[in-house]
Amino acid sequence: MKPPHDSGRCRQANEVISLVGDKWSVHIVMLLGTGRKRFMEIKRAVDGISQKMLTITLRGLERDGYVTRTAYPTIPPKVEYELTDLGRELLVPLDALGSWALANHARVVAARAAYDGRGLPQAAE
Repeated sequence: MKPPHDSGRCRQANEVISLVGDKWSVHIVMLLGTGRKRFMEIKRAVDGISQKMLTITLRGLERDGYVTRTAYPTIPPKVEYELTDLGRELLVPLDALGSWALANHARVVAARAAYDGRGLPQAAE
């Protein structure tokens, strides 16, 4: 028998998953999994992200404890980002999810095609 649905636990899980599940955070966490990076290195590596969105995403990842930001007192200023222990732990489920997505990509594409081929359902009369 399944345990009853616990909306409090679901809410807690959603709090954590919501940031990590967005488009840019996953890219950035995976990129930082290869080591410390400067802001512009991240921007160049994450295709299509704006400077503003990169800043917002990095701040969110830092706020949630996945990333640390280190500013060096140089001219011009040098800022580096790297994963914390929590961020490195996050690489494990992200890697597993990525592997699962790649392994099942064709099935998802086929399901979409089948769904889209059905046409729009008739309105109930």
